[in-house]
Amino acid sequence: MEDDSQEIQYCFPNNNLSCFRQIKHEVEYVILHMFIFLLSAFTVFLNLLVIISISHFDQLHTPTNLLILSLAVADLIVGLIVIPITGITFIDSCWYFGDAFCSLVLFISFMVVSASLGNLVFISIDRYIAVSDPLRYTVRVTTDKAVFCIIINWLCSSIYAFIILYNSMFYPETQDRCNGDCSVSFKFEHVVTDLIVTFVAPSYVIMSIYVKIFCVAKYQAKVVHSVTGVNRSQRKAAKTLGIVVMVYFMCWIPYYIVSLTEGNKSTVEFNVTCWILYMNSCMNPLIYALFYKWFRKSAIHILTLKIFKPSSEYFSLFPEDM
Repeated sequence: MEDDSQEIQYCFPNNNLSCFRQIKHEVEYVILHMFIFLLSAFTVFLNLLVIISISHFDQLHTPTNLLILSLAVADLIVGLIVIPITGITFIDSCWYFGDAFCSLVLFISFMVVSASLGNLVFISIDRYIAVSDPLRYTVRVTTDKAVFCIIINWLCSSIYAFIILYNSMFYPETQDRCNGDCSVSFKFEHVVTDLIVTFVAPSYVIMSIYVKIFCVAKYQAKVVHSVTGVNRSQRKAAKTLGIVVMVYFMCWIPYYIVSLTEGNKSTVEFNVTCWILYMNSCMNPLIYALFYKWFRKSAIHILTLKIFKPSSEYFSLFPEDM
């Protein structure tokens, strides 16, 4: 019993409704702080490279890249806000920043998750049009339409986050949680609804589109003469962004499985799946670096400060093709 009292304290010792504060060993504190700092810094740094690249270089101002930019902004928010704040709470097992800030962080988290998946839906649609109808792609998909889709995506994501968190934000007393806890609890039917709206339905749309892309690409491969350089480039882009989608699913499916099966959100399994999905936010730039020459080139220009040279926005990143 003495060991337990040394390992567990209260977040607010003078409050009878306080949550328990779990005391960790000093080495564990150091390792966790280093992990969270590195993950946050790495996520912010890599996604800033994507954002600066697409924003600065004129050749990258395409509808597809605008959608990639929107996805990078969502991942940047995760690295800048969600990972550090969630990390502090995870290490100390207490929330010290009040109900208002808790509601804001929860809102941002839900909004970013919805926006990320919405971005992937629009990216999938964009790639399908590019592969299936390359000759009319520039007419059917324009930067103005891409911007409109991005605005609608973020607006709908914000509205959905507001609706699903309404009771938690404005009536925190309805949440069955102790002082020092910043989590939201839903009834099982609400969890299932959220799962369908923010994961199952968009995932079905994305997977259906990529099956169609695969079928079109397979057909085009048989008709050798129809595969132009532009067409090959579009198919390569579809393949790369398909990998982004696949990695997204691999990071998020374990989280949803544990969420539906585990009643206690403080379990090791739940915490592990949460950090796996946070790590997804730093993986997309690594995929771009692996498959996109333009990203590697633009990153070199940024890191060597060549973007400050006159007319640097007109540097040629892919003179032949993407």
